[in-house]
Amino acid sequence: MKNFDIPLRMRRLRANTGIRAMLKETQLVPAQLIQPIFVTEGETPEAVASMPGVERLPIPLLVEKCRELVSLGVYGVALFPKTPDEKKTPDGREATNPDCLICRAIRAVKAAVPECVIFADIALDPYTTHGHDGVINAAGTDVDNDASVEILCRMAVENARAGADFVAPSDMMDGRIAAIREALDAAGLTQTGILAYSAKFASAFYGPFRDAVGSKKNAPNKVTGLTKKTYQLAPANRREAIREALADEAECADMVMVKPAGVYLDVIRDVRENTLLPLAAYQVSGEYAQIQAAAQLGWLDLKACRDESLLAIRRAGADLILTYFAEAYARDWQNSGE
Repeated sequence: MKNFDIPLRMRRLRANTGIRAMLKETQLVPAQLIQPIFVTEGETPEAVASMPGVERLPIPLLVEKCRELVSLGVYGVALFPKTPDEKKTPDGREATNPDCLICRAIRAVKAAVPECVIFADIALDPYTTHGHDGVINAAGTDVDNDASVEILCRMAVENARAGADFVAPSDMMDGRIAAIREALDAAGLTQTGILAYSAKFASAFYGPFRDAVGSKKNAPNKVTGLTKKTYQLAPANRREAIREALADEAECADMVMVKPAGVYLDVIRDVRENTLLPLAAYQVSGEYAQIQAAAQLGWLDLKACRDESLLAIRRAGADLILTYFAEAYARDWQNSGE
């Protein structure tokens, strides 16, 4: 058979395993992953039905899980509480209790696994009866930005005092990064970092997470029109996401984040090109659940799709990825001998 006269043959660079490994442009190692973990009271783990393989962990099991993760090279964990219903209030005051579930969890992990890097979620939705990320104004028509920021500052200080390495405001209130930085510094917590959920979109992919933390009472109010869309970003808006990230950088965030990740790869790239800060992206519960569900039906290869989805997020520009796949990916990485 005649060979074509093709001097440029790109396939030479894909010819065998060794060449492909040498020329791999994007690397994904366990240390670049952060494992989100749901924390519950009591002594028994609780399965999250909409997230196969994910459980809410009581504090003793949380400590063991963090020790395990560090041994696998996953140093970061993001902790989210399932607050008992009887402790939820309209103003979410339990969030500022120094002995709340998440503060006790942080102290326990730091005492047992000091090298574990803890990211503490700062938002009121796990603590409020209405499921919003802040407190609602007297008219019931909107989340009160400034009143919410005041509470979030107190919450951030208590989480930092408990030992969190980073507080991670996920509420999307205006001005909260500067206010939290000021509150932390005033409390002498100058070494506590801030990971800002800068571009958090009003996404349909958060459903399983809300199951996990018991925060589902946030459907649009038919009377007032109150919805999370009044503070989370519109999925159609790229430029606004960049503005949010740059505003958080100006307010002294140490890292910024895009959430969700997989359907916002363009935004990850946009933010990456506009800031020198470390950039995180959150592969959210719905992204995790859809891969798991399709794999359970035999429609997709779980491991291959997991790895491809994570690699895409890294390739788009994320330095760190929050993902429920972190532990499984790290185990496979360790077993591969890489």
